[in-house]
Amino acid sequence: MSLLFINASQVVTCAGPPRGRRGAEMNDAQIMKNAAVAVEGERIAAVGPVNELEAMVPGATRIDCRGCVILPGLVDSHTHAVFGRPRYEEQEMRAAGDGYMDIAARGGGIHASVRDVRARDEEDLFLLARARLLNIASHGTTTVEVKSGYGLTTEDELKLLRVVARLSNALPLRLIPTWLGAHEIPFEYRSSDTGHAGYMELLLREMLPAVAKAGLARFADVFCEPGVFTVAETRLILDMAREAGLALKLHADELEPSGGAELAAEIGATSADHLAAISSGGISALVASGTVATLLPGTLLFLGRARQAPARALIDSGVAVALATDFNPGTSPTMNFPLILTLGVSQLGMSVAEVLIASTVNGAAALDLAGDIGQLSPGFSADLALFEADDARELPYWYGDRRCRGSWVRGKPCHPCELRVS
Repeated sequence: MSLLFINASQVVTCAGPPRGRRGAEMNDAQIMKNAAVAVEGERIAAVGPVNELEAMVPGATRIDCRGCVILPGLVDSHTHAVFGRPRYEEQEMRAAGDGYMDIAARGGGIHASVRDVRARDEEDLFLLARARLLNIASHGTTTVEVKSGYGLTTEDELKLLRVVARLSNALPLRLIPTWLGAHEIPFEYRSSDTGHAGYMELLLREMLPAVAKAGLARFADVFCEPGVFTVAETRLILDMAREAGLALKLHADELEPSGGAELAAEIGATSADHLAAISSGGISALVASGTVATLLPGTLLFLGRARQAPARALIDSGVAVALATDFNPGTSPTMNFPLILTLGVSQLGMSVAEVLIASTVNGAAALDLAGDIGQLSPGFSADLALFEADDARELPYWYGDRRCRGSWVRGKPCHPCELRVS
C-alpha cells in the first residue's frame, strides 16, 4: 500500500547517520516545511515536495496532515509495561518520608509487584498490558521496549516474556523484549542461607539458559546498584547473557555512583539507563564508548528527587543521550512519552531538538535499531506519528496533553488516525 502524507505544518525527519547522535548532532532534528512524506509498503520512499512525491507514488492514499507536525514514531527504550496492580500507596508513603530502599526492605517496591505477578495467570497480565500499551500508542509512541523482572522465578519470568510475545503479535506496536531476571533479590533468597549466591546460581544455571532456549528476549538487563546486584555480579550475569546470544543493558548509577556506567562502557552494553548518580569517571567512560545513556526524568520527578541525571554534562561531553518513560507501577506510572520530552526541556536543560533526537534516533540506538527506525529517511521503516501543532516546539510545550492524531508502524495504522484521508 502507498501513502502520501501532505499539508503538514512541519516534517521533523531526524535524518542523518543511522547511529546514536552526539554533541552538536543532537541539536539538528532536520525540520522541513512545505514537505510531504511518501510511503511504499513498510518503508519510507521519500521526503520532499509534494508534486515530486506524487509522481513517485501514483495512486497513493493521501493523508491530509493540515494543522499537524509529522515526526518519526517515538521510541520508548525503557519500560516495565507488564505488571499487575498499581502501587499507589507507595506514593503516599514517600510523601511521609519513607525512602525507596526503606519501602523495599518492608516488602514493598519491586517485591510487591513480584508477589502480585506470581499470583496472576498469563491471560490476566496480557489483558492488563494490552490496555496500557494502547494508551502508550495513543501518545505517538510506536516502539516500546518491555522488560520482565516482576517474576524472579524461572517460570514467572518466562510467563512475563511469553506475554510480551503475545502482545507483539496482537498489537501494531513494535515491542522489544528484555529479560530482567536480575531486577531484585527475591525475599525467599534474602531470608535463606544461600542469599545472593543462591539466586545468582538460579539466574545463571537455570533461568538464563531457559530464556535463551525459548528465544523470548532480545536483551538482558541487570539492576546494578548497592543492595541489589554488585558490579562484579552484574558483569558475570551479562557476560553469560552475551554468550547466550543476548544484547546487553544496565540499570546503572540510579541511586549511588556505583560504577555501573563504567561497566556498561567496558562490556559494550547497548545502553546504560537511569544515571542520576553517574560519576565524572562514568561520563568519561561513556564518551569513549558506543553505549547510549538513557535518561528517565519521569522517575525522579515522581520520586520527588531534586537531582536529575546530568543531561547537559553528558551531551556536552559527547555522549549519545536517549529519553524514555521507565513506565512501571511504582516509580514512573506514566504512559505519556511527550510528557517526558517536557521534562527533558524543563528539568534536564535540553533543547527541543535534543529531546526530539533523544526520543527517536537515540532511542532507536538504545535498542540497536538505529539503522531501521527513528528517522524519516528513504529506506527506513514507515513509523510516523502526527501531532496537532504548528511547530515542533509545541510538543514539549503543551505538557501532559495528548496531541497525537494518528500513527503508523511499518506503514500500517497504529493509533487511530483522526485526519482526512482520500
